[in-house]
This record gives sequence, C-alpha cells and structure tokens, in this order.
Amino acid sequence: MQFISSDSNIWLDFFVINRLETPFLMKDIYTFLVSRDTLEDEIVTPPDLGKMLTSYGLQQTELSNEEYLLAVKLKERYTRLSSYDTFALAIAKLRGIILLSGDGALRKAAIKEEVEVHGTIWIVDRLLEEGRIPDSDYRSILQELLNHSGKDRFLPSAEIKKRLER
Repeated sequence: MQFISSDSNIWLDFFVINRLETPFLMKDIYTFLVSRDTLEDEIVTPPDLGKMLTSYGLQQTELSNEEYLLAVKLKERYTRLSSYDTFALAIAKLRGIILLSGDGALRKAAIKEEVEVHGTIWIVDRLLEEGRIPDSDYRSILQELLNHSGKDRFLPSAEIKKRLER
C-alpha cells in the first residue's frame, strides 16, 4: 500500500465530472491522505464533499509538529501557496510519499523540494494501467476533463488531447 498526500483541487476535478469515486478504485494500491485542516476548512463546497470523500476512502491525517513547522517554512519560501497547500507538501516531503496536486504553484514548489508530484491525469492513467477501468471509460473521463478544462478547472488540455489521440 502506497500513501499519497493530496491537495483539494484533485478531488474537485473528479467532482465536476461526477466521478468522485473513481480514484478510489485503486484503494487497495493507494491510500489517499489529506490533512484534517484541509478536509474541514477547504473541502467544503458542496457541503457534503468531505463526507463523500471519506466514505470512498480518503483518509484525514494530523500534521506532526515537524510537518507543521515545515509547512510554516514552506509558506515563507513559496508565498503563492496557501497554508493547505503547504500542509500537503510538508506531509509528502517528510513522509517520503507522492504529492497529488493540479495546482501549478504547488507542483513547482514540490519539484524544487524534490517531492514526487502527479495530478489528475496521472490518476486516470494509473486506473487504465492497473486495469481498473476499460479504455472506453478512460477516454470518456479524459473527454469530460477536457470539456471542463479552462472553464472551472485548470487542466493541461494539450496533455489530455495527446492521450485522446492515441
């Protein structure tokens, strides 16, 4: 079982395409973590989103003192990040796990901090590679993500189109 620290925007990507449960088709491979503060304070719209995510398998975690202190330092170093972003990054960095985020500033900070980082498309790719979804669902999910890209979600349209053209 591999742990993954997640940012809230990944879950919103799957929520807007009505596929919130989809990443959890791999819950025997990955345990998705989010800080308790992020779950309680940031994942609030719609009101039951946090409850839905935890019912599918999202695990809330407490920051250790060391993680909290690192998050404070990360916030000073990367001023464009929210406190919740720095929580996700601190958890990933100190626990030596993957960071899951679609936020550009957070992804850049993760790379600078030498933390492995992936996004929504990676999850969809992994679902196909692991045989959790058929190719038709893979293509459908990518198309739905592409339809939302640039409107209410910021997804890499070129990457999605490349996958759809394969």
